[in-house]
Amino acid sequence: MKKAVIFDLDGVIVSTDGYHYKAWKAMADEEGIYFDEVINNRLRGVSRMASLEIILERATKTYTDEEKEAMATKKNDIYRESLVELTPDDILPGVMDTLTGLREKGVKLAIGSSSKNTPVILEQIGLGSYFDAVADGNQITKSKPDPEVFLLAAKLLGVDPADAAVVEDAYAGIDAAKAGGMKAVAVGDASKYEKADVAGATLADIPLDDILA
Repeated sequence: MKKAVIFDLDGVIVSTDGYHYKAWKAMADEEGIYFDEVINNRLRGVSRMASLEIILERATKTYTDEEKEAMATKKNDIYRESLVELTPDDILPGVMDTLTGLREKGVKLAIGSSSKNTPVILEQIGLGSYFDAVADGNQITKSKPDPEVFLLAAKLLGVDPADAAVVEDAYAGIDAAKAGGMKAVAVGDASKYEKADVAGATLADIPLDDILA
């Protein structure tokens, strides 16, 4: 049985995709760069600066590093302002039952997210001090599919990566889990990914025993 479960945040615990899309769209529109939901889907599980590079594929001019930093900051300012709308009601189906069930079994719980806004989001949805460890974009230098964030979460929990399962909704996150030597549990879009060890539309569709086996 696995000793720990590490959860991605966006798309697994809570959905902030809509907030990200609106913020990137506002920034792109101001720069006259084409951006739509298809491009937005490519940003799932990707760091802020890597996301910006994807968006800039449609740009008609070249931006300096300073300009890119300013654009990323502008997007994040818009995004952070929108996070005040998040509440515990935005926690995704099955999440609390899964977390409660795992805790009752003595399983250690962590967040492994590329988002630098992880602490703010967790506070907004009432889970600020719930997890045993939080590894996020403020502590890492490589984004998924690199396993750095999940390996850090396992280290903070004091468990071997082989004793941990990762719950992800993005292909890059599943790749990161497998690269880190962890069991990969897929929900949402990633549930169609053949590299996942276990999959379900939401956490409500995946028995605890399947996560921990």
